[in-house]
Amino acid sequence: MLSRLLAVTTACLGLAVAALAQENPLVFTGAQILPIVGEPIANGVLVVQRGKILAVGSAGSVTIPSGAETRDARGKIIMPGLVDSHSHIGGAQGADGSTPIQPEVRVLDAVDVRHPSIQKAQAGGLTTANVMPGSGHLISGQTLYLKLRDGRVIDDLLIKLADGTIAGGLKMANGTNSIRTPGGPFPGSRAKSAALVREQYIKAQEYKAKIERARGDPEKLPARDLALEMLVEVLDGKRIVQHHTHRHDDILTVLRLQKEFGFKVVLHHVSEAAKVAAEIAAAGVPSSVIIVDSPGGKLEARDLTMENCAALEKAGAAVGLHTDDGVTDSRHFLRSAALAVRAGMTRAGALRAVTIANARMLGLDARVGSLEPGKDADFIVLSGDPLSVYTQVEQTWIEGTKVFDLGDPKDRLYAFGGAGAGDPRRVQLCCFGSAWDIIIAANGGEQ
Repeated sequence: MLSRLLAVTTACLGLAVAALAQENPLVFTGAQILPIVGEPIANGVLVVQRGKILAVGSAGSVTIPSGAETRDARGKIIMPGLVDSHSHIGGAQGADGSTPIQPEVRVLDAVDVRHPSIQKAQAGGLTTANVMPGSGHLISGQTLYLKLRDGRVIDDLLIKLADGTIAGGLKMANGTNSIRTPGGPFPGSRAKSAALVREQYIKAQEYKAKIERARGDPEKLPARDLALEMLVEVLDGKRIVQHHTHRHDDILTVLRLQKEFGFKVVLHHVSEAAKVAAEIAAAGVPSSVIIVDSPGGKLEARDLTMENCAALEKAGAAVGLHTDDGVTDSRHFLRSAALAVRAGMTRAGALRAVTIANARMLGLDARVGSLEPGKDADFIVLSGDPLSVYTQVEQTWIEGTKVFDLGDPKDRLYAFGGAGAGDPRRVQLCCFGSAWDIIIAANGGEQ
């Protein structure tokens, strides 16, 4: 009983200290700062307070507030926290096998905020993530945009919009995943897949029209339909469709549906984007690309090329990158940007692709994705060039609070693996061992 009381007291004191720290300005000096929206700042100053960025600029151009805590960051690089536009961290699952279209399903109800994948994402410098249900359905449910804060419950990680609603998109898919086996409730062909989606959006249009005609009269309102409600949000532009698609013909099908119903959409994966880069650019639709550096996988991705990002960028299309964690481990997200550069993408474009470009794809660019006054104080401290294989994420900060520190043995464990950094339900979790065991594990077993 006493130990439990001490634990609660310690947690409360920690929260109080964090709140007090937010009241006082925190200043990082001497680092090279990559604001993303402007040129690199060689000898930079970053000032944050109450979870927001107060100022960013070169030494001498930024006034350091009185009473500020100053940290010397010479030799480091500071850039915005990384934004992952497609992730499956938190162990979330969406729709079941009963029907191919389930927009009423909320991934909100299935995220484990204590899952180690979230701490691993922090170790990779991720501060914002679009957590998705799977791609085995034409519509598999509502996605969730999360700030990867340290949290006890899902509410601690939610992003709220100006109207108080929870930020998120709608996951859709086409291609072999959602076709599944012919003869069941799933479509069985590409043409039938598109037909089913059209039918559902037409029903949503009719549902919306009935609500508008009712003018608030409960006697005239249609029976509430959670699935159609969600599709009406999409039609009204309140939610962005996050659409899994690989082959060039599947990509063009998505563009046709987008034009027909007028919804906002982001193309995800786009293994054959280079084949239709001009069409994607002409549609004004952004693409969230995955970099896979090993052969194999599904047949429809056989023509996957690392040149997709470069081709889209050259065509003038908006390009982001994603992990699809665990396809790509969140700890290696910056490596995806480096590989895109190796395949012909510009350095500036690759850095945008893991920050501001993804923020725009989620509709969150007013808050995250770049280092600008007034934006959330989400940033990472790197040991070197962000595109170097030798660089490590040393610190991750979200809204002015440090959520990852490579110098902390517990955080180091999540950064480099080992017992406690994997399956959260196995007995070799870090909390079952001593602090010394954690340190040994974090150092690769060396004492």
